[in-house]
Amino acid sequence: MYPFTEGSFAVRNAWYVAAFPYEVTRKLLARWILNEPVVLYRKESGDAVAVGGRCPHRHFPLGEGKLIGDSIECGYHGITFASDGRCVRIPSQTTIPQVYKIPAYPLIEKGMWLWIWMGDPNLADEELIPQPEEIGMCEPGMHYRPFYSYKIKGRYQLLNDNLLDLSHLAVLHGSSIGTAENAGVPEERDQTDRRLRSRRYMKNAACPPFVTHACGYAGSVDRVSGMDFFFPGFHAGLDQTRIPEGAGEKTGEILVQGRAFHAVTPSTFDETLYFFASGAPTERELDMAFQVLKPVVDEDIFVTREIENILQRIGTPPAEFMLRSDATAALGRKILQAMMDAERGMSH
Repeated sequence: MYPFTEGSFAVRNAWYVAAFPYEVTRKLLARWILNEPVVLYRKESGDAVAVGGRCPHRHFPLGEGKLIGDSIECGYHGITFASDGRCVRIPSQTTIPQVYKIPAYPLIEKGMWLWIWMGDPNLADEELIPQPEEIGMCEPGMHYRPFYSYKIKGRYQLLNDNLLDLSHLAVLHGSSIGTAENAGVPEERDQTDRRLRSRRYMKNAACPPFVTHACGYAGSVDRVSGMDFFFPGFHAGLDQTRIPEGAGEKTGEILVQGRAFHAVTPSTFDETLYFFASGAPTERELDMAFQVLKPVVDEDIFVTREIENILQRIGTPPAEFMLRSDATAALGRKILQAMMDAERGMSH
């Protein structure tokens, strides 16, 4: 599946964000994750669980059923499943065949997210979840908050590509957070076995429009912008804008700094779950960021949807003419393809 090899869709043995914690309550929440139906809910104890969203009898969606205690009753024939996936009741008979069960997925509440493991549960190591200190959630004085949750009509890798190539800020987001330097200044990259990092260090750059709006400052700035991609679907971004060197006593003064957290979860072959959260030095700045960044995120979603529309109409994967600025995105694709290839090798 574009842009991967035929038969490749997504890495399975990995943690993905299934929801923000506030989204999961005593009301059944149905989602598709890695092309499988999933139901999320909280038990009476408050613990969140994730189970398969399809009744094995006639394949009715369990998200349309109801909670009875900590169990889901199918809304079609009343077949009932416990939170560990076991079938505990079939109204039409007293015996319960062993085949009557649904998956129960590992689900961990950590940071601002609920993380799900859709692959082999024996491989679900909590240490593989991006840790707060790795993603910039342990910075003194910073405040963090979930912002927006979406289901996007577009394959997930389009959004990964977008986040791995921040040169688009210069044009797509040129009226808000981007300037020409976001495209013109080369990236610096490094990679570990957990993440791919990119940074742009912009000196005496133009001031982004949102900084002028927020601070009333319109002079040149020193700015660092970048993203850490934790495989296979979590991006931790940073942006810090300062008064540049040579500006007298205010040299180096921070005008705006923030964190952006993008969780990209494959939903179906052509749909994506996208969870955006942010960090800022004060709650007031978080309030401002919530307003400023909403149209920015909407622009990225618009691009994703429009490209998906083109791909759907073309049918066969089109040729791509890559640019120098595509190096990080191309490397990100290569890493995910290698992870999927390794999983296929394990299954054979």
